[in-house]
Amino acid sequence: MPWFPDFASAVELSRQQTRTAAAADPVAQYFTLLNTGDTHAIEDVWPGEVTLYDPLAGRIHGHRELRHFVQHNQSWLGALHPRTEKVAATVVGDRAVVEFMAHLHDEEGVELAWPIAVVAESPDDQSVSFRTYCRAWPITGEHHRRPAILSPGEDHPGGIVARYQAALAAGDAEAIVSTFAPDGYYREPSSGPQYTHQGTEQLRAFFAARFSSGGIGIQHCAVTDDGTRCALEYTCLRWGTHDLPPQAGIAVYERGADGLLTAVRGYDDITPPAQAP
Repeated sequence: MPWFPDFASAVELSRQQTRTAAAADPVAQYFTLLNTGDTHAIEDVWPGEVTLYDPLAGRIHGHRELRHFVQHNQSWLGALHPRTEKVAATVVGDRAVVEFMAHLHDEEGVELAWPIAVVAESPDDQSVSFRTYCRAWPITGEHHRRPAILSPGEDHPGGIVARYQAALAAGDAEAIVSTFAPDGYYREPSSGPQYTHQGTEQLRAFFAARFSSGGIGIQHCAVTDDGTRCALEYTCLRWGTHDLPPQAGIAVYERGADGLLTAVRGYDDITPPAQAP
């Protein structure tokens, strides 16, 4: 039938357009998957290797494990009526870091705002890796130690973010506060206004308490920097004089026009040694 080759070309073109649209925003595709439970879209767009790193479930590899993970998530996430609000996106090359605020509702209708960051990395047009970072405590009521995900990387942030990192390692509250703009803020991984510290005085008080036993030692793993925002995936190894089991996290540093930090947002489940379970 002479029309069949044209029909096949149209189907393939439509499929390619679907793949391109989904691949252009892989994190949106990931959240659609969690909300709808439809794994076919992920399998169509990335028929090769699919790997997820989840704070609670750990490493999920392959389409079969992905289906089990999504089914499990649907059983409890659906009851919370989730709604996601995008905070910011940092995209460089084949890596995208997207920050969300997930709005959840319990049985009594009480809303919880849950900060989440998802990193999507696609080394080729067949495969994708998702790394989710958040604090599990708002959902589970307890802290969960997150093992290291990535190996130490060769890239390190520069400029104002490098200054922040040096002050963090040294436990120097004044030095780290000086990296912020006067109205800059630091947001902890937990939800609620009490976990956002804005302005010089609040930042000074927060970091002085945080550094009461010394600096925080982190190992740099991956840097995604678009010039405005720098997302740093890391492994935390030390808090003050205490060595910690390696724990994974990510922080996003947002620069203002003057080069100072207007915002730092953290996503991890790391607690000071005195607060650890």
